Amino acid sequence: MSAECGAAPGWSGHRPLHPHPRFARGVTGAIMSTKEKNGQGDVGRRDFLKLFGAAGAAAGTLPFGGSTSADEIVAAAATDTKHHHAAEPRARGSGYEFFNVDESAFVEAAVDTLIPKDAAGPGAKELGVATYIDRQMASGYGKGDRLYLEGPFGEGTPGQGYQLPMTPSELIRAGIADVNAVVQKSHENSFAALSAKDRAAIMADLEATKIELPTVPAATFFSLLLQLTIEGYFADPMYGGNKDAAAWKMIGFPGADAMYADKIEPFRNKPYKAEPKGIQDLI
Repeated sequence: MSAECGAAPGWSGHRPLHPHPRFARGVTGAIMSTKEKNGQGDVGRRDFLKLFGAAGAAAGTLPFGGSTSADEIVAAAATDTKHHHAAEPRARGSGYEFFNVDESAFVEAAVDTLIPKDAAGPGAKELGVATYIDRQMASGYGKGDRLYLEGPFGEGTPGQGYQLPMTPSELIRAGIADVNAVVQKSHENSFAALSAKDRAAIMADLEATKIELPTVPAATFFSLLLQLTIEGYFADPMYGGNKDAAAWKMIGFPGADAMYADKIEPFRNKPYKAEPKGIQDLI
């Protein structure tokens, strides 16, 4: 998930999403919905995820942009950054490299809200998507190693993309704190402690910019959080998410294996269903 410096200062680390029309009408009408509609031209959660998974498969084993390599993740964790727009965590959550206890609880609840478990397939939380996001935030990508962050910074236009003077990890950390502060005021509780229904309502309001966050734009924070959630759900398992390649199995994606020469004769005129293979399975 590297970012290149473009003509205009900004963040181009992720390719923009071009979702299915149903998703464009709102997350609560797509991923967060656990019920499929019939006869209304809408697609179900499984079909929706297939669209994203197929798009990712066409671009490589990691959808919606590349990712840092395993070596880069380890190296970046030991590298500091000069940008400090949000408070550093006091104690990391269990098994996390970047998030503290409160932040990891938020991310686990958020990804579980965006892609919940249902009859169509597993949820993002059980597939380890929070771990994927944590590793990305601890990496050079999260620290903005390849971002131009010297300014000047302006509001910009939609075509110019990301224009904030914050790295991805700073944006995520500040956004989590902002949402928890807003929820504490409105519900007298943390986001992670809310019911599934209330969490879905908060996410829908963030997407629709009905909630104004104290330090970061709600739409920008939500967009990055959703992007990372989808990435972690469909990424190669070596990056921390998509545990046991369950998302690949759900959509019928074979993974990283591109060698089928030995299967031509045995399966001539016969259906061949391969078990998904990740990068580490081929090493």
